[in-house]
Amino acid sequence: MRINRNIKWILLCLGAFCMEGISAQDLHFSQYFNAPLLVNPANTGFAPDVDWRLGVNYRNQWSSITSNPYKTMSAWGDVQAFTNRFESGWLGIGGAILRDVAGSGNLTSTKVYGSVAYHQMLGLASLLSAGFAGGWVNKRVDVDKLTFDNQWNGKFFDATLPSGEAFAASSVNYLDINLGMNYAYFPTNNTYLNAGISIQHLNKPKESFFNSNAVSAQVDMRFNFFVNGSFKLNDQWIVNPNVYYSKMASASETVLGANANYNLSGDGITQLIGGLYYRSGDAIIPMVGYQWNDFKLTVSYDATTSSLGTYNQTRGAYELSLVTTGLFNQAKAVKCPTVKF
Repeated sequence: MRINRNIKWILLCLGAFCMEGISAQDLHFSQYFNAPLLVNPANTGFAPDVDWRLGVNYRNQWSSITSNPYKTMSAWGDVQAFTNRFESGWLGIGGAILRDVAGSGNLTSTKVYGSVAYHQMLGLASLLSAGFAGGWVNKRVDVDKLTFDNQWNGKFFDATLPSGEAFAASSVNYLDINLGMNYAYFPTNNTYLNAGISIQHLNKPKESFFNSNAVSAQVDMRFNFFVNGSFKLNDQWIVNPNVYYSKMASASETVLGANANYNLSGDGITQLIGGLYYRSGDAIIPMVGYQWNDFKLTVSYDATTSSLGTYNQTRGAYELSLVTTGLFNQAKAVKCPTVKF
């Protein structure tokens, strides 16, 4: 009987956690810098030395402690437009698709965004950008796969008993609006600094599977802030320190660290990438990667440092990112420099 009570409370805690995730959890990647449009719409077209970019991301989280781990996938792309129309600026147009599946109830989030940004040179050594993104969001859950405290009959969970929960729907849809700004400073060809801020869920959409009279259905605004740097030390090394901070209601996240590119081929065509990051109070994140010509593949791993590490043996999450870039015109005139080999 003692074992049954322990199982009961474990399942209840997991169920409560899953239901909290239904209304409160926002998605994220540890390699936030490889999912630029999801962090800040002002990043759309923010790649001065190329005409277009395409990227995919995949994250698998908590597979060591649950048979239904969080799986987050995204695909994104952007392009520069009207570069010949503006003497010292350009327009960026892009889009992103984000999908996440988690938990016993197959809680599924699907987000589709379109974004636009304008980038304006300020003199010869800085750039100011502003961006807007609008998107459609769908969230759904299979309620029949969930169990609740009212269904505990003293021995086991009986799915035929009423849940006692005020579900109004198993799927919700809404419009989501995001805004952002970036500033870049590049005093020399070997030094590049960039800072940005964005506000997500600006319209505070309603999101809930419950009766609106039972719970608060409003999605809180999320504030993102980052500072990036690139420093070319010599013909072999480029170092890229990064700091990222995000806050949504009472939840916050801070990620800081650096990665470095090592010139393997001497001409910059092939590069080895290595980095180390730390998410405050949660995980140490080593990263390795390889760049060949216009393709960059990076892999990172979240090694849990919080108390959860006792249960998952520090195995938190792994992440994959693939980004490719290109030019429509090989003789393109670069309007602002970037640090590269």
